Amino acid sequence: MALATARWTCTPYSTPAAERLVSALGVSRELATILVRRGYDTPEAASGHLAAGERHDPSMFAAMDRACELILAHVRGGRRIVVHGDYDVDGVCSTAILIRVLRRLGADPGWHIPSRDDGYGLSNLTVERLAGEGASLIVTADCAIGSCAEVARARELGVDVVVTDHHRPGAAVPDCPVIHPGLCGYPFEHLCAAGVSRKLAESLLLAAGLDPAAAEDDADLVALATVADVVPLRGENRRLVREGLPAIARSRRPGLRALMRVAAVDPARVDEHALGFRLAPRINAAGRLARADAALELMLTENEARAARIAEELDQLNRERQDVETRILFAAEAARAEQPEAPVHVLAGQGWHPGLIGIVASRIVERYHRPCVMIGLADGRGRGSGRSIAAFDLHAGLTACADHLVRFGGHRAAAGLEIEADRVEEFRRAFVLHASSVLSPSDLVPTERIDAVVGPDRLGAGLAEELDRLRPFGHGNPAPTLLVPAARVGEVRGMGGEGEHSRFTIAGGGARASAVAFRVPASALPDSLEDRFDAAVRLELNEWNGMVEPRLVLRALCATEHGECRSIVTERTFLDRFERALEALGAPPLDRDGHGPRHSSTGSLGAPTAGAPRRRVRQVHDRRGEGFAGVAGDLISSGESVLVLCADAERRRAVLEDVIGGIVHAVADASAGAGERCPSLASWDEITLEPELAARFTHLVVLDPPALAEVEDLLAAVPPATEPPGGAIHLAWGPKEVEFALAVARRDLDLRPVVTGIYRRLRGQVGPAAGDALTAALRGDGPHLLPPPVCARAVTILAELELVSIVRVEEGLAVEAHSRPRTELGRSATYSRAVAQLADVRRRLGVPAPPARAA
Repeated sequence: MALATARWTCTPYSTPAAERLVSALGVSRELATILVRRGYDTPEAASGHLAAGERHDPSMFAAMDRACELILAHVRGGRRIVVHGDYDVDGVCSTAILIRVLRRLGADPGWHIPSRDDGYGLSNLTVERLAGEGASLIVTADCAIGSCAEVARARELGVDVVVTDHHRPGAAVPDCPVIHPGLCGYPFEHLCAAGVSRKLAESLLLAAGLDPAAAEDDADLVALATVADVVPLRGENRRLVREGLPAIARSRRPGLRALMRVAAVDPARVDEHALGFRLAPRINAAGRLARADAALELMLTENEARAARIAEELDQLNRERQDVETRILFAAEAARAEQPEAPVHVLAGQGWHPGLIGIVASRIVERYHRPCVMIGLADGRGRGSGRSIAAFDLHAGLTACADHLVRFGGHRAAAGLEIEADRVEEFRRAFVLHASSVLSPSDLVPTERIDAVVGPDRLGAGLAEELDRLRPFGHGNPAPTLLVPAARVGEVRGMGGEGEHSRFTIAGGGARASAVAFRVPASALPDSLEDRFDAAVRLELNEWNGMVEPRLVLRALCATEHGECRSIVTERTFLDRFERALEALGAPPLDRDGHGPRHSSTGSLGAPTAGAPRRRVRQVHDRRGEGFAGVAGDLISSGESVLVLCADAERRRAVLEDVIGGIVHAVADASAGAGERCPSLASWDEITLEPELAARFTHLVVLDPPALAEVEDLLAAVPPATEPPGGAIHLAWGPKEVEFALAVARRDLDLRPVVTGIYRRLRGQVGPAAGDALTAALRGDGPHLLPPPVCARAVTILAELELVSIVRVEEGLAVEAHSRPRTELGRSATYSRAVAQLADVRRRLGVPAPPARAA
């Protein structure tokens, strides 16, 4: 990865809602922003999510009573019960939970887990075999929601069925008791199969007069399955995983302890990542390359030695899985090269292992950001597994092409299928045609969803610890991605035995943070403190050699895009603003008859009029030290209107537009009409003259400190926002902005060279200068044109010294120069006031005065 081709997307959020969370819960602004963006926008919802305490009564499943009555009737009758599971982690864990509760109830259940060669789910062949072996009840785990015909066949053979599943149902459901979180009125539809089995176990124990709390003994299996099956880690699933992780850490289950040993997982540090990437692959390896019975036995055995042998077998199978997976991936890449521009990839190969093609499909999706269906062919048939991107409903796509398939099942993000080998090509064409009709080119560009925009100053251990309150992380609740805008990357060096990783620093706003990029060599990263980049990172606490320190993990890096900053006064011409400034200084133009101004004076330019009533002050947030890019980026990303206040809008515009482009585009990608989200820009002089212009902006970001008045006085004169009511002011300047404000103040108040230049240019005019000629005479031709307020001060000084006349002519405002003997500028009250103001500015900004000039 040299520079990422991904684009940012940033969901707008309500800053008032975030402020309410900050106030009510005592959380940081960053955590509050993330919570609001994820839909937890009230103190009640946010605290509930952080507490992860959601719990629902199992009796809320509509068919729970029927299922319990049927199962207990078979238990009491001593009849044979078989649990029919599935070969992945969720299928194994849910099967183990049901077997354990049936044993606790006094039954001696059997089990059946199909191999991948048998195919997914309940089959007629299996039903007939189990019936022939004397089964009177089949309880499914993680399968059979679509097995209407198979359940009917079981009933014909005198076998009762209870279906427990969580997969997306078809048009019809089996005619038997069905325990399914999405179909039975249960208030949380995202339980995995192990979660459903846990609910059934609780209900069975209660119905049998036993303590339902005994079902908590399987909290470890529920957590493992919930993470491994990639169900959303929201709502009740958060509680199940959060309670299950410490249960795994202290588990007395021999199988789990043995599995953690071979996977090099420290029980004291087990987390959701260890479940998903260390333990789950080894359990899945049994179902992928052999039979999942070994994994089930591992979860059920009480024998330490037997558990150790099975764990070693699974670890060896996992190594074999990795080797076979690599070979399939190489073959799949070659097949993909023949259809590189297709919106979806359908890749088929002879002998591809059906247990591994789903993993390879995920790799292809990660690399190319296109949905992928992998099909392993053998004996004239194909077994397929697909993975998708957020913009494409894979299950809906397979439904649209169902005529080409033998069978299929799954959900939006992942699915499986069976197909005749000679129909693969026509399925590919139909699937590509369907995808082309629902996917746009922008859908195929990887996006990095941003949870919060921050400056490097905020990326410390405190925030890392606070973000851990959002755990467990996973599908539906990913680890937060933070955008550090307009940062500089430096100190890049290799990391790892072969330099396959890199470490570097991210700097901005006067702060610096350490970062790493995994699987990215140092040569692929920029190493220049001159260029700016937007960096998407994750913040974590890294433990190494007994030390704990915050660390950024790079997810994507893009050159900062150019954006647009709009002037707040573009509808007013230079001469309009010049005249307004003259009136504020008390030097309005006279007409040819000597009459005075059209408008009364509004007071001294640069400060609120003495005695003016103080307005209701907006809420003020002192965010100095966070860095302007982080502060402004956060507010722009909210989608609410932003006005940046600075010392000189014209000189600041180019710099700002190089900083905020990526954030503006991210908001535009995430919300309709976000083209209007560009921030506006105004100088302090402009807002001082027309404070009502600020009323239409929710947020005022103070980039440069005001030089000519105390900030409190100026802020008091700014009206509150009209929509939404109130609004806020964010103080965001740092030492460099103080320097810039002082430089602008010198230009505005050290007026000798300005007055001299304007007088010389006016003397070069023939008669009164008006219109374009006046504009040219006032503004000059330097790299930075003089703004209207500075020109107004200079002309006022010249008028007080009787060196010019300010008149109104038919063409509008005009200034005419007069020849006079040399005079001292100190005779002008405006000039003397400017000299005093400059000294006051130095004091206000904390800058020592220069040494006095020699006489």
